[in-house]
Amino acid sequence: MAKIALFGATGTIGSRVLREALDRGHWVTAVVRDPAKITVTDPRLTVVRGDVLDPGSVTAAAEGQDVVISAVGGGDGPGHLATIRPAAEALTEGLRALGDNAPRLITVGGAGSLRTPDGKQVWDAEGLPEFLLQIMHAHGDALDYYRTVTDIRWTNCSPAATIEPGERTGTYRTGLDDLVTDDNGNSRITTEDYAVALIDEVENPRHTGERFNVAH
Repeated sequence: MAKIALFGATGTIGSRVLREALDRGHWVTAVVRDPAKITVTDPRLTVVRGDVLDPGSVTAAAEGQDVVISAVGGGDGPGHLATIRPAAEALTEGLRALGDNAPRLITVGGAGSLRTPDGKQVWDAEGLPEFLLQIMHAHGDALDYYRTVTDIRWTNCSPAATIEPGERTGTYRTGLDDLVTDDNGNSRITTEDYAVALIDEVENPRHTGERFNVAH
């Protein structure tokens, strides 16, 4: 079983990742600003105070772990927007401090920069609200940054165009930079199945040094 340090464990996606990891027998250290917000109890769960924007805090949380997962992003509202690119930089700097002992890094990305069948990108669709466009482009900036990083084993996972809580089916399809859609052109994933995909990547790494995306 893997030892996982999880940032963003109280969010919509992070809470599902936490539950999925624990249910599959992994040891999880939830790194949060306010430990009182973690209500899950499990013998394999440790809760520590930390800040994803502080490289020193990242180093302390990551030491001795097999994988660091960051579920920090803009999905829980515009107030989280400013953390996306800075978190990518702090995570990278914090892991670099561990040198050859640095664990793998898996981060929650965005769907905005994925290519659509018409050759455009998701964020080019008409009618998207401004706050959502800002979040999409912030995730795109973070991905551009990760693609300059060659000394950390990183993976970025973009969800489908629509991600929301729902049923855990345990099934999904994957792509790289092209948006995964169904036969009707829809791109959807539940947060539960997105979490399945992330923990599958923990257990069976297939996308080190690249972005992949998941959808039903």
